Amino acid sequence: MNDDQQPRVRHARPADLPRLAELAAEHAVYEKAAPPAPDLAERLGALLFGTGTPRVRCLVAETPDGEVVGYASCAPEFSTWQAREYLHMDCLFLRDGQRGLGLGALLIDAVKAEARALGITEVQWQTPVWNEGARRFYDRIGATGREKIRYAMPVGSEA
Repeated sequence: MNDDQQPRVRHARPADLPRLAELAAEHAVYEKAAPPAPDLAERLGALLFGTGTPRVRCLVAETPDGEVVGYASCAPEFSTWQAREYLHMDCLFLRDGQRGLGLGALLIDAVKAEARALGITEVQWQTPVWNEGARRFYDRIGATGREKIRYAMPVGSEA
């Protein structure tokens, strides 16, 4: 149980991996995307806890009773145009019923703290154009949007 009876954000722990996989699956449904890999918890575990200095960082939002109801994941990336690193927030998700309660702002603050700890001065992320709630939230916290289209290309093995 959370001692101060307030919602909080903390770094993910290995025991959170099954819950993170559940939340990622809910996130994929919410964003109308393909479901995550069936072994997502194991994959995340290797990335988050399998090395001395993990490249990926994951924060979880927890209710006062200790239930993990959301997460944010981030990793340093590089901008050629700015010739510096930025922290890319890959995901920020809160379960339905947990939005609008201040947990999103706590997650954003924790991601910004990760950036500061790494000596990085900017966080970047994207959200689907149709996600008006997220866009309002990001505008409200002072973020600025940049319009782009995100592409993905599978890389198959060449013989």
